[in-house]
Amino acid sequence: MGILRTVIKRICTCGKGDHHEGLGTMSSDGVRLWIKDHHVVIDNGILQVTLSKPGGLVTGVQYNGLDNVLEILNHEGNRGYWDVVWSALDESGRKGVFEVINATSFKVIVETEEQVELSFSRPWDPSLKGKLAPINIDKRFVLLRGSSGFYTYAIYEHLGSEEWQAFSLGETRIAFKLRKDKFHYMAVADDRRRYMPLPDDRLAGRAQPLAFQEAVSLINPVVPEFKGEVDDKYQYTCENKDLMVHGWISHDPPVGFWQITPSNEFRSGGPLKQNLCSHVGPTCLAVFVGAHYAGDDQVPKFGQGEPWKKVFGPVFIYLNSAICGQDPLTLWDDAKRQMMVEVNSWPYSFPASEDFPKSHERGKVGGRLLVRDRYIHNDDVPGNGAYVGLAPPGDVGSWQRECKDYQFWNEADCMGGFSINNVRCGEYNLYAWVPGFLGDYKYHLLITVTPGCDINLGNLVYEPPRDGPTLWEIGIPDRSAAEFLVPEPNPKYVNQLFVNNPKSNFRQYGLWERYGELYPYGDLVFTVGESDYRKDWFYAQVPRRKEDNSYEGTTWQIKFRLENVQLAASYKLRMALAGATLAEVQVRVNDPNRPRPLFTTGLIGRDNAIARHGIHGLYWLYNIDISSSSLVEGENTIYLKQPRNQSPFQGIMYDYLRLEGPPS
Repeated sequence: MGILRTVIKRICTCGKGDHHEGLGTMSSDGVRLWIKDHHVVIDNGILQVTLSKPGGLVTGVQYNGLDNVLEILNHEGNRGYWDVVWSALDESGRKGVFEVINATSFKVIVETEEQVELSFSRPWDPSLKGKLAPINIDKRFVLLRGSSGFYTYAIYEHLGSEEWQAFSLGETRIAFKLRKDKFHYMAVADDRRRYMPLPDDRLAGRAQPLAFQEAVSLINPVVPEFKGEVDDKYQYTCENKDLMVHGWISHDPPVGFWQITPSNEFRSGGPLKQNLCSHVGPTCLAVFVGAHYAGDDQVPKFGQGEPWKKVFGPVFIYLNSAICGQDPLTLWDDAKRQMMVEVNSWPYSFPASEDFPKSHERGKVGGRLLVRDRYIHNDDVPGNGAYVGLAPPGDVGSWQRECKDYQFWNEADCMGGFSINNVRCGEYNLYAWVPGFLGDYKYHLLITVTPGCDINLGNLVYEPPRDGPTLWEIGIPDRSAAEFLVPEPNPKYVNQLFVNNPKSNFRQYGLWERYGELYPYGDLVFTVGESDYRKDWFYAQVPRRKEDNSYEGTTWQIKFRLENVQLAASYKLRMALAGATLAEVQVRVNDPNRPRPLFTTGLIGRDNAIARHGIHGLYWLYNIDISSSSLVEGENTIYLKQPRNQSPFQGIMYDYLRLEGPPS
């Protein structure tokens, strides 16, 4: 990165504020509050936060010699803000409305030397129908003594009154726009951190648009080393379980800006839901509700007069700085340490809202999950690494589509033990899934959590779907297509961050087009006992581009031998999908031209994970009976046809396939 460093890396010089070290800086100053005509300022001697009054927009953050870490070239309403995207579900017809939450009322909630908490609220009433999202929103900002950052959370409420409009909440989040002349290095994970292009590099003349507006090829970037690379914000998304800290680093002065989310309880969709985080801008997001990698299933819908209230956050906006001579990139390591401090402090004791329950107002649920599959092991085996969670009551697996209320998840230890702590009071189902095993578990009884409860469920036994012995299997049942063949990208569309990066190679742009290049005339054929799914099973079943640039559906084949076919018996095909986008899988056995397939999923999925460089979306599991009369002794073929072809992104990502023989 020699050329790049000479452009954006500066020699660290000691100056104003350089006593602030990487660790959360301590100060003996109390927290001070200034209320002005159109702004409110809070200061604790470490940083100073300025908010618009009464709007509650973050217009400035002063820290370590920087008068403002936010983009001073932007107008005040486009620096730091909460926003929503909403649609009316009635005759008013408003769809996909983007609204920055501009409050109309300001109130001081707490003002001491130890803490200042401010409220910026925006009530709704029927006179605002069709103009604003029908939610009462109370945004809170908190600054503590000695804290090298500030907290923000919000209470959303839709009242249970007939006057309250039906609507859907497509997205809600917090966004920060940082100074593009300062913040050039981004970190979202240990294997995804790098110097980033400038926002100017995405403009006409410097970039070439690709298949969708978020993706561009950099043809004339300010920094020449980026020439030929692809930039797309979706290459940096994260699963909720891994999305605890991310942000940006400035070299002059050496300052880090980080968004830390200490709990996933208020995020929708469970631990595997994927969200945007940081991307070129420099932009830093905290996304709470969104349809990305899931589609409309992850858009909460509220009926007319349906009561609902939810607290989003608090999240922590952490700032750190390097001492003179220290590599500024070590600020990422410090941000990860601070993330653990915040996680271990959850639930926070300081929020003043009664809607945020403190530790003593919450409960705990624990137990041990075992897996029983007699075709694999005679004894029950520990649910090692199982994801075990409490979510609102629903069907088996409903947690991945749940998006209105709270969820609480824990990863089981090697013996299957789990402890789900700090659970809000209420009624829940307990759900789980175990890497290496098909399907979803749901505990048969409703669980009621009360303040201070410590519920021990003892040993729970999950019996994954199984009728008979495994005749063959393809892949690993882990809700991801990552184990399959992820091709090398087209050299014209490379992001260097993902070169020689096996954990993230699927994030390269345009991999869907590689299928037609690998299989220009015929489709994938997988021969059991000869083929290797790591090399011979493409990560996504997508349409093939034809010479006229239209697309055609594809039919994959699984060839396998059966030495004996049991008469008048039923075989079982387990087909687990890791994602689907306006696609269909038709299953035929030994006759590809049979007018009616043995089974079809029908048109399913809107996760758009293939276009957005994901390796999974939502999970689907199908259990398909195959009569022995459809099979023959010797060579058999299962045909998997994906006929939908209006777009290159209409496709399927498989998780795992298994053929079981009759019960024995």
